Amino acid sequence: MATVTKSIEVNVPLSTAYNQWTQFEEFPQFMEGVKEVRQIDDQHLHWRAEVGGTEQEWQARIVEQVPDQRIAWHSVAGDENAGVVTFHYIDEDTTRVTLQLGYEPEGLKERIGDALGFMERRVQGDLERFKDFIERRGRETGGWRGTIEEHPHTEPT
Repeated sequence: MATVTKSIEVNVPLSTAYNQWTQFEEFPQFMEGVKEVRQIDDQHLHWRAEVGGTEQEWQARIVEQVPDQRIAWHSVAGDENAGVVTFHYIDEDTTRVTLQLGYEPEGLKERIGDALGFMERRVQGDLERFKDFIERRGRETGGWRGTIEEHPHTEPT
């Protein structure tokens, strides 16, 4: 599995950055190629995006969510991917957002794009667009403050 880790500092309070990131259905406004994210329930998302020139869909499950700290997920159907986004307090008006993404390039076109650094540039661009989006607004469009914890001794739903 290939991985990308990128960070950016945004000039908003930590809770503002975190709250905005919980608004998954807003992702198409700042994530390149993302056509739709539909939140099915607190833990499940349906994604539709253009990857390598082809439209793809997948289901993701949020396996950990700790307000103002982190959100972790993995795909449960469709394209294989997993990741975590973390939020780091710098000062009362500055937050570092770090996104770590693991993915499995499918087919020759995606493997070539990965070798050329396509995904690294896309993730960095997404973070830059998130920064612009939240800083222009100055406040979040909403927020979900619930906690999700993966319990190792229970079966995933």
